[in-house]
Amino acid sequence: MADSVLIERNGAVATVTMNRPDALNSLTDEMKTALRDGLQDLAGDPAVRAVVLTGAGHAFCAGQDLKEHLGKLDSGQPPLSTVAEHYNPIVEALATMPKPTIAAVNGMAAGAGASFAYACDFRIAAESAKFLLAFANISLSVDSGASYHLPRLIGQAKALEMMLLAKPVDSATSLEIGMVNEVVPDDQLATRAAEFAATLAAGPTAAYGFIKDAVHFSATHPLAESLAHEGELMGKAGQTADHANAVQAFVAKQKPVFEGR
Repeated sequence: MADSVLIERNGAVATVTMNRPDALNSLTDEMKTALRDGLQDLAGDPAVRAVVLTGAGHAFCAGQDLKEHLGKLDSGQPPLSTVAEHYNPIVEALATMPKPTIAAVNGMAAGAGASFAYACDFRIAAESAKFLLAFANISLSVDSGASYHLPRLIGQAKALEMMLLAKPVDSATSLEIGMVNEVVPDDQLATRAAEFAATLAAGPTAAYGFIKDAVHFSATHPLAESLAHEGELMGKAGQTADHANAVQAFVAKQKPVFEGR
């Protein structure tokens, strides 16, 4: 794994750290490749039951490294091929992996960095956190799932306001409009994210995956199809060891222990 992306495992929790602090964790091709491949590996690893995404230093992620982007423009390379090659797979991995994902947002989350946070299931923000979608300032549309996830979090009107006006949104406002789940003091972010991830990692991982599947499916399908899909997923969930053990524990008035399968 490249040094620009660090992956640390603590029990069933994996913490993925974007690690270019001197550049506000802005995204080079090398870093995006490492992030994409690392997240895809974690998605398929049954030993990992929750994933935390964060940034090193004083920023979560400032988005695309524009120096590298300009170099591609000057050399005649297709700089936006990175959307299909890197950004889309990263966002899909975060949003659809069959286990919970948590963004621990420290400082600025801009552009694709903000979109990565939106793609996670939960967002815990430090008080210093800010979110910025400034694509319009360099005459670009949005990418990395911003048009999909952000309106679902805060509504279309607020999402368009962020995208068209390109003004940063602070942590207090982010909590008020439902863009983040929780705001904590900066020095408590890592601890809080680790505690939250550990709680999720001890839960019914397979059921979490089915719930995520159902929610994503219903976002783009009519009611009848969504009901049918829920039924299919319920059938699968009903065959898991965690379900059988949890029912037995409930009947015995005991606390269930989930193994994630």
